[in-house]
Amino acid sequence: MPQLGETVADGTVTKWFKAVGEAINKGEPLFEVSTDKVDTEIPSPASGVLSEILVQEGETVDVGTILAVIDNDEPDDNVERLPSVASPERIAKSNERVENANRLSPAVRRLLEDHKLDASDVVATGPGGRLTRVDVEAFVAQSSISASTTNSPIVRHLIDTHDLDVSSVKGSGPSGRLSRHDVEAAINTRNGEALEAGDQVVPFTKLRRLTAERMVHSKATSAHTLMVKEVDYEHVESYRRQHGADFKEREGFTLTYLPFISLAVLDALIAYPQLNASVGNDELIVHGDFNLGIAVDLDGDGLVVPVIRHANQFDLIEIARRIRQVAQDARAKKLTVDDLTGATFTITNPGPYGTLMTGAIINQPQVAILATDGVTRKPVVVTDPYGDESIAIHSVGLLALTFDHRAIDGATAARFLSHVDAQLNGRDWFHE
Repeated sequence: MPQLGETVADGTVTKWFKAVGEAINKGEPLFEVSTDKVDTEIPSPASGVLSEILVQEGETVDVGTILAVIDNDEPDDNVERLPSVASPERIAKSNERVENANRLSPAVRRLLEDHKLDASDVVATGPGGRLTRVDVEAFVAQSSISASTTNSPIVRHLIDTHDLDVSSVKGSGPSGRLSRHDVEAAINTRNGEALEAGDQVVPFTKLRRLTAERMVHSKATSAHTLMVKEVDYEHVESYRRQHGADFKEREGFTLTYLPFISLAVLDALIAYPQLNASVGNDELIVHGDFNLGIAVDLDGDGLVVPVIRHANQFDLIEIARRIRQVAQDARAKKLTVDDLTGATFTITNPGPYGTLMTGAIINQPQVAILATDGVTRKPVVVTDPYGDESIAIHSVGLLALTFDHRAIDGATAARFLSHVDAQLNGRDWFHE
């Protein structure tokens, strides 16, 4: 199991791209691993034949655990040659090289704490004598401590989502545990009655489930407050009309409003650093770096927020390139865990879909998130240098700031939005 980020201690094998006995080339996708932040395809470290799979799909193991064996006749002086037979002794030996055999993964520690168990109470069957999540769940099931918590996260989520009484549902899994099939069958026949014709039960994907959990957690954590300001984008639109065609020909993509807004936001964060912060234990942690998170929709399956680090160091053209790149990497599943951590402020951009106003949910542990909604042409009152008013057609849209009222007062949020507005209308974009 590879190390997918500094804070990641374990991962779940979600898919094997090769079966035992199939040949594979070095660098070819071998398996997919999922953490609580990202799903990643892992390339094969060598060419050869996949002779053994030691960790099956759906299993969660610690970083460093041996997952599979590739038979490769080409010698490598830098790699210790192991016997070809997957004996328990060999598995234990290989795992002992990468981590202490007695170290508990975060998932195992949480299970032990939840059920008030001591690790010595449970028989460990993992590689190298390590205690695994399966060991603890099996012990809990056999001890009848809590039937509901012995099921997999997907099964528990299905039960909770559908408010399902499973007391009469017989589990077909190990030790009588409920399988996903058991629960879905029970859902489809509630109280002995089938669902209506045409109804379909669509279980959440892992990413959809994680997104849901994070959103609920954020709403329960922060005092969400929404503040909205109408912004005249005509100054920005003037630049886009004059330079947009050249930009697209040179860069290969359209210059949208988002890079302009991003630079205006970064300037406002420097002026109002309370929004470039997170809430600690009765304290506000103001960050020195300006790492901009850009929310990216994965075709309705969930949201990820890749990070542009030190974003205040970039000019208009470079920030546009960075925004496009992180969005492309997100949709191509090329992001690492480190690409998704460390944001200090987030922008979400539903505007291309013509939205009017969006009350976004804060990306914890940040204290604010800005939604950039649709821009339309509409009549506005303009004042000339002599104070005379007239009607003109300008590009206008709303900027909606959701902020944590625990950390920020309304006046600070209003000043922040006014600063963003002033930047968009007063900045000399032609000499960026």
